[in-house]
Amino acid sequence: MKNIINIVFKNSKTQRVDLFLTSLDNKLSRTRIKNLILNGMLKINNVITKNPAKKIFYDDDIVLIIPEAKKTNLQPYDFKLNIVYEDKDILIIDKPAGISMHPGAGNYDKTLVNALINYDKKNLSSIGDELRPGIVHRLDKDTSGIVVIAKNNFSHDHLSKQFSDHSIKRIYKTIIWGKLRPQNGRIETLITRSHKNRQLMEVGLTKGKKSITNYKTIEIFENLNIPTFSLVECELQTGRTHQIRVHMSYKGNNILGDKKYKKKFKKLKNISAELENLITKLDRQFLHAGFLGLIHPRTNKWLEFSSNLPKSLDIILKKLRNTKK
Repeated sequence: MKNIINIVFKNSKTQRVDLFLTSLDNKLSRTRIKNLILNGMLKINNVITKNPAKKIFYDDDIVLIIPEAKKTNLQPYDFKLNIVYEDKDILIIDKPAGISMHPGAGNYDKTLVNALINYDKKNLSSIGDELRPGIVHRLDKDTSGIVVIAKNNFSHDHLSKQFSDHSIKRIYKTIIWGKLRPQNGRIETLITRSHKNRQLMEVGLTKGKKSITNYKTIEIFENLNIPTFSLVECELQTGRTHQIRVHMSYKGNNILGDKKYKKKFKKLKNISAELENLITKLDRQFLHAGFLGLIHPRTNKWLEFSSNLPKSLDIILKKLRNTKK
């Protein structure tokens, strides 16, 4: 059954309709409200508007329709989930690299969503994209680490609002080529889709979404036996597609193993065959979502979850640390 929000605007000061609807105590995130408006679910004074930034005035009659979620025919995928935490509202999973978050072009059956359907089909939120039940945020296919899954619509909206407000804490670990200058800092740019390759993102000069990454260099590996690498901790203030990968590339310090945002580096000289093999054969980017902090949707308690580096990344880090100077 669809839900309807019907309210008369009684503020003498004009306001954007999406911001006004977000301010109501309806647990709807701004992102979801925006998508509903773009899909023609909003009427102002009985006229459909698809402009989330539409200004509303005193005595305007506002109707927002929240349609019933569509049913899908997604197939279950027998894949063992590494469950870190679970209750009736949320599911915390330590996602391995190599599995996509949700169905997309060329892969409709072997994704995390399909694995979630196999695990517990009846307890997943249904208010997002019909191909993404339960999905509130994403990790790239070849990025590992902590993700939160919404088990019902109440949780989905609550978590989406936290992501929209940037109140969720997300920290990643990565190894990059070279060393960052300055070693600790903040990267603030616009990120937009690449005009050369639509599968990639890039820093935009005038177009794109505001993107902020705070970073801290944890360790630098620099000696005659190996190329220079750095272990870096990145905290996302925003969560754009490929954000950390794009920002490291923008700084000229691509992530180790990143096949999409790579650049040519000088040949590996004076390096052990074992370490060289580990680096060249790495089939994923060295990027791991190691920490997630959030407010529980129902209890309002702050929760923190962490994940260790997977074996394929940890062995490289240990080899770098053990390389003789």
